[in-house]
Amino acid sequence: MAYTRPLDKSTVMKESLAEQLVDETQKLRPTTDEIFRNCPHFRILVIGKTGVGKSSLINHAFGVRNATAAHDRPGEVSIDQEFISPQNNRFVLHDSKGFEPGEKDNLETVRDFINRRRVMPSSKDQLHAVWLCFEIPRAGGRLLETGVERFLTSKREGELGDIPIVAIFTKYDTLLERAERTLVKSSPKGSDKSDIQELVKESAKHTLQQVCITPLEKFAGSDIPHVAVSTNGDHKETLARLIQTTEELVCKHVGTDASVMTSIAQRVDPGLKIKASIEVGKRKYWKALASSASFKNRSMWDCLHVLHTDIVNVWNLQDPNDYLCSPEFRRLMTNMVDELDVGPTADPNKNLAFGLSIVGTMTSILSTLATPAAPIVVPIVAGIVIANWVREVYQRSRAALQRLMKYIMDLTLVLQILVLMSENQELSRRAIKLAVKSYHDSPKSGEVHNQIQEYDQQLNFVERANRDSLDKLVELLQSYNISAEEMVDLRGKLPAMDLLPDEPWDAVEKS
Repeated sequence: MAYTRPLDKSTVMKESLAEQLVDETQKLRPTTDEIFRNCPHFRILVIGKTGVGKSSLINHAFGVRNATAAHDRPGEVSIDQEFISPQNNRFVLHDSKGFEPGEKDNLETVRDFINRRRVMPSSKDQLHAVWLCFEIPRAGGRLLETGVERFLTSKREGELGDIPIVAIFTKYDTLLERAERTLVKSSPKGSDKSDIQELVKESAKHTLQQVCITPLEKFAGSDIPHVAVSTNGDHKETLARLIQTTEELVCKHVGTDASVMTSIAQRVDPGLKIKASIEVGKRKYWKALASSASFKNRSMWDCLHVLHTDIVNVWNLQDPNDYLCSPEFRRLMTNMVDELDVGPTADPNKNLAFGLSIVGTMTSILSTLATPAAPIVVPIVAGIVIANWVREVYQRSRAALQRLMKYIMDLTLVLQILVLMSENQELSRRAIKLAVKSYHDSPKSGEVHNQIQEYDQQLNFVERANRDSLDKLVELLQSYNISAEEMVDLRGKLPAMDLLPDEPWDAVEKS
């Protein structure tokens, strides 16, 4: 395969300067800019006693380190104090120490806070959700203190309005371990391990119903959903269920912008990132890609630029250096659109899951490096001549539709690979290049492009394209989504990789 050769530095600098001199008033505005103006953060109140696991829960759900909890500085922290993490500024945490036995003041403080926040006129100031945390007690232990019972009664009787509240039973892995120890001791020697594991799950489910769910529903009725969670690596998919439950409630009771911000803030479930990207895209730029009024008289670079910014904003990876919005990364993604060979039609009976295909490709790439720290070389170099079609004015054409759809798919899937690899660590250019190369070299990239071209060939162009292209994008994005459960399993299969120290974009492939 032939690769485009790098331009000399002066030409690249001139192109970069020309891009920067575009009149700010003429730029296409990302849809996420408007969402961030209306609702810049997902605002959450987390309630729970010392030791219940709030900090670990917040750290894992939002991909941050050292989440601040009120019990760290007793007597100093107010429920009104906002905590915003430097690793993820898309959520605001309000923390409450929970309801101790015989203590009434905090119950009134929490009620007052919720009722003040829920009537604020602006979504950016409103409270979007409450997580009420309990550590799963042993059989016979008490789940609810009197203050919690009164709080749940207030919710059931409508005193707290429609504010979404989710009851969280923490340290679910400890419950499973207790059940396993009991069953292993009582099981006949030589019992099948898988049979024991099924019995462990059933035993834990029974205990959870008895000591947690039944007492909760006695006071809360069916108004407050509940999720058992663990931040242990083997059970992190439980966090995805918590986030999904929260997002559904926020969408139903608070609003669409707040639910999009819930998906943006969380760093557990790629499926919610894809769902939010679709919601953002549907509002403006993904509609009528084949004959977009928004893109009229714009260069294709401008069109791709705004699509790129919205998608990166939704995925909200830890990228303090803005590598994902750099000209170099944008060029990498742009040139991949035409550079990839179209792959064979996927055989549904022999289809290798997207995640497994990427892991296999990544393993192969890393195994061929001369040393573990050798640079990652991508065949589509970041500092090269940008494809001529990118400078052309957007036109109502099959080529434009194909390229826009391919770009959306390629960028989304590369970001999904970065989630798999980085596990909420700060991004390096080395990590980004490995994700790009893994997607580029995987048979899945050609398969994606092939499906888009086959779709395009079936169109009765503008009339059907405008109606169907969004549906096709949704179908493709969902079919290549890696679920939270699969993420846990795939991370166990990833090869050892050294993503630091960082390296420049422009390592070139030797001929």
